[in-house]
Amino acid sequence: MKLDGQDYEESVSSGTDLLTRLPKATAKDVVALRVNGALVDIRHPLDPDDEVVLIHADSHDGLDIVRHSSAHVLAQAVVRLFPGAQYAIGPTTDDGFFYDFLLNNDGRFEESDLAKVEGEMRRIVGEDQPFIRAEVTIAEAEELFASQLFKREILAAIRDVDETQLVSVYRNRPDFVDLCRGPHVPSTRYLKSFRLQRVSGAYWRGDEKRPQLQRIYGIAFASEKATEDYLTFLEESEKRDHRRLGQELDWFHFPPEIGSGLVVFHPKGAYIRYRMEEFSRTKHLEAGYELAWTPHLAKSTLYETSGHLEWYKEGMYPPMELDEGDLYYPKPMNCPGHMLIYRSQPRSYRDLPLRLFEFGTVYRYERSGTLHGLLRVRGLTQDDSHIFCTPSQLKDELGRLLRFVIAILRAFGLEDFDAELSTRPEKSVGNDAEWDFATEAARLALDTSGIEYSIAEGEGAFYAPKIDIHLTDAIGRRWQLSTLQIDLQEPQRFALEFQDTSNQKLRPYMIHRALFGSVERFFAILTEHYAGALPGWLLEEQIRILPVTEEAHDWAHTVAQTCKTNGLRVVVGSAGEPLGGRIRKAKMDKVPYILVVGNNDVSAGTVGVNRRGDAKEQRGIALDVFVAEAVGALQEPTLDAF
Repeated sequence: MKLDGQDYEESVSSGTDLLTRLPKATAKDVVALRVNGALVDIRHPLDPDDEVVLIHADSHDGLDIVRHSSAHVLAQAVVRLFPGAQYAIGPTTDDGFFYDFLLNNDGRFEESDLAKVEGEMRRIVGEDQPFIRAEVTIAEAEELFASQLFKREILAAIRDVDETQLVSVYRNRPDFVDLCRGPHVPSTRYLKSFRLQRVSGAYWRGDEKRPQLQRIYGIAFASEKATEDYLTFLEESEKRDHRRLGQELDWFHFPPEIGSGLVVFHPKGAYIRYRMEEFSRTKHLEAGYELAWTPHLAKSTLYETSGHLEWYKEGMYPPMELDEGDLYYPKPMNCPGHMLIYRSQPRSYRDLPLRLFEFGTVYRYERSGTLHGLLRVRGLTQDDSHIFCTPSQLKDELGRLLRFVIAILRAFGLEDFDAELSTRPEKSVGNDAEWDFATEAARLALDTSGIEYSIAEGEGAFYAPKIDIHLTDAIGRRWQLSTLQIDLQEPQRFALEFQDTSNQKLRPYMIHRALFGSVERFFAILTEHYAGALPGWLLEEQIRILPVTEEAHDWAHTVAQTCKTNGLRVVVGSAGEPLGGRIRKAKMDKVPYILVVGNNDVSAGTVGVNRRGDAKEQRGIALDVFVAEAVGALQEPTLDAF
């Protein structure tokens, strides 16, 4: 037998037998095995020629098993406390688990019930109940779950496919049994740390025409420390939630009168957005891009040509019938319009690469359940670029583009990047030679970029490979940002051509690229990364001047005028309210610099400086010294040439 890749000579009958023979440190917290590639319970029998891997609780697979077992214990606890409860399904999530229930007599869980259910779960854990697996016929399972209507429906679906199939069930003591493939932890004592978090509604099978159930969510980890660390992370994430900060800082909101997933930016937020866009637009022009603009509506024939009506119709808004029967769609993508710009005149190899750039607003009918603040909206503005090039230019363009993308993102203070190259999926279009050429060009571009990257085998779009840039933010969350998508199909669908050096008509390669992804999503990521304290160069108000008394008001305006002359953006507050409250308000507004000026400053030509993030005020700073500091700290970043 091979154990964790090494030969293991002793004869063992099962995983349980194996663990008794291993050192305690090795066997500690092993919750399952992977035998010949398949995850199985500890009690699984073993043969001498098996390849066995130990699954520890804190591994990826181990955590999934711990969370799945926690879901079963949740269901057992609910059945104990709420006799007659129907339990539906209980899968794992990225950080825990949930289970869906229907209580007797239209009963409802209250938030206060969570503590009671969690307490019962802990009693079950303390009972050290083993998870015992058995395989039974469908008829036997139907008898076991005679009172459970959702389990019977699952079994009926299995019977329709193969009525002779055996199904696996897991029993915890005589009072609870569940229908499950497994594996599970050996016993409930292995569930060392979990919390129940909330109750929500959920339709059975996600179908609003089916019964509405109640879903209890929980988290589970391999240790109490891991759980506490995660709860601290959740608390920090809540503080950084862009939806809350957007309201508190008066940046944006989602008016119900406009509709779900459609945002209104207030003046302060709109200014930040303007600075983001203008910085990006300027740098694109400096980098050799040409501006494009395309309308928000287009006839259905455009999206038939592009393939969007074939591949993406469910994500598009319904059409409007205009012009005596023509169907017009709000645009879901900017690329079809850019194709028409390319095709509007003959192109030569001398015209390539052609780099088109547009801040183009698109409309996508995202389902209401998937909307999430600015991160997932129905109207979004993409910083879209489409680069048309010859095959020989593809590698260099991808490399240049990677350098440009990273330079722009770093200008916003983002540093922790990695990339992912997604290769040809099983279902794809195009010939092998084109795929191989495009994939190798992307790989070589990544090799020379200096960015750490991984290969996502088979995860590319059906029409070409792509490169995704990921950011790890200030609290360790990983965000997918920019995408560089090679396209081998759209140029063909639009019959794009260029004339080469021998006057042959050839098809150009095309690269789709959204650097921010969308302005809205990037705004949200920046807000959460900086916890609302955005880089000062983006803000409409960089400095707030607070005169202590009315007598200092004239000096406050003199300070403001000096700052403005040096390109700084300043607001002068009134002296009518208590100073402490005005300073607290300015700090809550996350203004980079708060200047307090009193009577002594008037005669000395000085200011008191409160820097964002610094608890102490520095008094008596000469005005010219402060201005020099602020100009350096608040100036728009520059980019190296590339």
